Amino acid sequence: MTKSKPSKLLLRALSGETLTRPPVWLMRQAGRYLPEYRELRTRAGSFLELCYTPELAAEVTLQPIRRFGFDAAILFADLPLVADALGQKLDYRDGEGPVLEPVRSVGDLARLDLARLHPRLAPVYETVRRVAQALPNDVALIGFAGAPWTVATYMVEGGGSPDHAITKRWALGDPEGFQRLIDLLSDAIAQYLLKQIEAGAEAVQVFDSWAGALPASDFRRWCIEPVARIVRTLKAQYPDVPVIAFPRGAGMHYAGFARSTGADAVSLDSAVPLEWAREHVQRDGCVQGNLDPQVLVIGGEAMRRETDRILQILGRGPLVFNLGHGIVPATPLEHVARLVEQVKGWTG
Repeated sequence: MTKSKPSKLLLRALSGETLTRPPVWLMRQAGRYLPEYRELRTRAGSFLELCYTPELAAEVTLQPIRRFGFDAAILFADLPLVADALGQKLDYRDGEGPVLEPVRSVGDLARLDLARLHPRLAPVYETVRRVAQALPNDVALIGFAGAPWTVATYMVEGGGSPDHAITKRWALGDPEGFQRLIDLLSDAIAQYLLKQIEAGAEAVQVFDSWAGALPASDFRRWCIEPVARIVRTLKAQYPDVPVIAFPRGAGMHYAGFARSTGADAVSLDSAVPLEWAREHVQRDGCVQGNLDPQVLVIGGEAMRRETDRILQILGRGPLVFNLGHGIVPATPLEHVARLVEQVKGWTG
């Protein structure tokens, strides 16, 4: 029996197809730059309540689709939710982002329990189901999770960190102990993504937002191997669901990343040179990216020119147009609309 080809633009690009024009969606496309998001965030009372209330989280996920007509929606949630679901105390404070009760030793791992994962994250799976039912037929739904290294940095540091010093000291000073945390997270994140796919996600993205903080000698152990383990678990059950990997800041490690992890596509940060990416990353499959979010803030001729440059260099192979990181709150709405219009109007 011949397997039917996907019809949605995002899924076609992720399968390795070169399209007349690439699909477009943006990281953090549901967020603080949208007035309708800010209104719902106020109504929810807290960020955690917003994430864990399916009616509201689904609405946030759908808002940018209605306003801009992106080719994909991405689940509205947050990276540290996995830590919360394992039993680590999580809070959000204005101006600080996520604040967690730190996990900094093997002994602290006793506070974490994989059995808590699905009961705590059940509202997230319900959000996926609601969005899958509400999306237009031509719009794909992306699930997501943080990669083990990035989630571990939040858990160990107790929140965001400029240098991840405490996490590095544990990983480099007691690698076998730190491996236990990474193994637990690899299992938890894989199970989390499987449930999202079961609920209706058609592709998933694994965000390793702090991959660039890793020393080159440890990049394989703490970035590549955990992501590869997750991809193997997903593909064993859902071989046709594409996986996008985003090892932000990976530099030269982008080369061969898809082959090393089994990911179907690799998302590029804004620092990756386009010609180099075409030769060393896109040859292995689809790439995603990589407009600088600040160029989207600037808009105008600078945005038009840089968008065209990305399309000209990467658009002759499998490409998903995106940013090199997430939309920032200062982004004008009209710039997003013009960006989508330009990408959708490109004819190769």
